[in-house]
Amino acid sequence: MPEVRARRVYEEPQASDGTRVLVDRLWPRGLAKDAAHIDEWLKAVAPSDELRRWYGHDPAKFAEFRSRYGDELLEQERAGALRHLRELAAAGTVTLLTATKDLEHSQAADLAERLREAPAASPGPARAGYEEERGGDPACWLHRVCPRCGTMAETDPPTTCPRCRTDIPAA
Repeated sequence: MPEVRARRVYEEPQASDGTRVLVDRLWPRGLAKDAAHIDEWLKAVAPSDELRRWYGHDPAKFAEFRSRYGDELLEQERAGALRHLRELAAAGTVTLLTATKDLEHSQAADLAERLREAPAASPGPARAGYEEERGGDPACWLHRVCPRCGTMAETDPPTTCPRCRTDIPAA
């Protein structure tokens, strides 16, 4: 199991932090870049502005935030960023940094838990690991891929995504 931690970016760095990755979309207020002690700023893994604003760091909304954030992590750019975090975690200790005051109810804590629970799992749909091993699906199946989350429908022609229920447009 990889050593993945979540900490506030304003806390003093520790020698045991390993690779320090800022996972916020916005730079932390009042923190000078040269004093941040950040190895990488991975904006792409942060929740969307829309989700962040909806959540408003309300602990009562955290369960729903996690669910919606999980859906966002299936999007191509975020999935790639999550895959990068998995690679960093596989190589050694990773500390995910956020400016959020309530660390327990933050995307950094959620990401740390996701990385600890399924370190080697693909962030995409359940079939993604299999498809990557054999080089992907033929382009002729492209019309069966959900434009929102990338899941491939089992039926042909597809009408809705079996995972996120998004309508799949006719080819």
